[in-house]
Parts: sequence; C-alpha cells; structure tokens
Amino acid sequence: MALSPKQEALCENHAWDFSSLSALVLNCTLKPSPTLSHTEGLIDVSKAIMEKNGITVEVLRPVDFDIAFGVYPDMTAHGAAKDDWPQIQEKVMAADILILGMPIWLGEKSSVCTQTIERLYSSSSTLNENGQYAYYGRVGGCLVTGNEDGVKHCAMNVLYSLQHLGYSIPPQADAGWIGEAGPGLSYRDPGSGGPENDFTQRNTTFMTWNLMHLALMLKSAGGFPSHGNQRSEWDAGCRFDHPNPEYR
Repeated sequence: MALSPKQEALCENHAWDFSSLSALVLNCTLKPSPTLSHTEGLIDVSKAIMEKNGITVEVLRPVDFDIAFGVYPDMTAHGAAKDDWPQIQEKVMAADILILGMPIWLGEKSSVCTQTIERLYSSSSTLNENGQYAYYGRVGGCLVTGNEDGVKHCAMNVLYSLQHLGYSIPPQADAGWIGEAGPGLSYRDPGSGGPENDFTQRNTTFMTWNLMHLALMLKSAGGFPSHGNQRSEWDAGCRFDHPNPEYR
C-alpha cells in the first residue's frame, strides 16, 4: 500500500519507538479470501502506517474460519461440532491494538462483525494478573466501508462494545468511506475516489496514530492502573461458576 507524501512524512519525522507493539485487524467482510474486499482496501492504509513504524500487523477475515455462534470461549464444550474461535482469541490477547473492519449492510455493521463481538465478549470475564478484566491495557478502533448511510452508527456501536469489554478507545478511533448511495462504485473500484478521498485518508491516519500513541502509553505504563477497577475485589453480582449470561 503506497502512502501519501503527508502520511510518509508523519511516519518518518517523529521521536517515538512503536516497534514493541503488535496489532490485529479483523476484517469482518462477508467475502472469504481471496475475494476482493473493499473494507480491506481501507484497512491497508492503516496497516501500512503501522508497519512503517515497526508494528507487527496481522489481518484476518473471520469468515475464513469455522466460528460457532455463542458466548462461551469454546463452543465445542457446549454442543458445537467445531469452533475455530479459540485460535483467533489467542491472537486477540497477544495484540496491543485491535481494529475491527466492516462493511455496512442495511445500515448496520455486518453479521460477521456482530458475531465477532459476541465471541470477544465470551472472554470478557477472564481476569488478568492484576485482577482486572483481561482486555484492559489494550486499545481498539474500527474502519467502515459501504454504499449507504451508517458509518457513524456502526462506529458508535462497535466502539461502545469494545470499551464495554475493557478496551481503551482513543480520540478519533474510527474512520470510514461511503460511496454514492445505491449500487454504485465501492471503495476499491476504479474511479470510486475512495483511496483519494482526503477526508477518509485524514480520519484513517488520525485513527491509526491515536491507536498507536495510546497503545504505547499504556504499554510503557505497564497497563491500565489497577486501582478501583479490580473485579477480583468484588463479589457482588458475580457467579464464579457461571460468569457469562446463559447461552440460549
């Protein structure tokens, strides 16, 4: 992915070392690999900025995996014949930065994104070594593409969900692109104007840098302070034999 001169200059002229960070991008497209994903075109911009700064970045499409529905860490223990989510969850827990990318369908984030968030939720009751919820100390953001209204609506839902699970959300943690309403050109189609759109490129750049800055701040500080937020210190409302809502 070729960055603009402005984006290149931002990567070359600063005093921070981001090389200790890692990022995972879950592209919640409905299209399995190697089918062209317009969402991945926007993801590539953020990925290029992070890699230019020495960050290890992995991009996965959940649709490429056999992920069971449910809100438990491994649904094979609850009747599913197969569940690939645990291997994705390992990558989630190893990443300092999580970005969810998604297309808009009927004004909402994709069904794959909804399922992905549900499965992220399945590990939300796990505690880290400080007695906090396990996602504390990590940062999250989102990227949205489509041909209909809904970028801000999707971002609002996704960013709320991530912070509710324990992710830290920096300023301007979302970006998106929508083409002409209806069956028009999509982001990566020739002549769409998406890759050249200054507003989209600016917001994607802001989102990426803000994720990088906050992730580095948290990692340098040894995580999110563990005072007043330790689930291990509270018994009220906790059922230790069954921390998640009943699977229905």
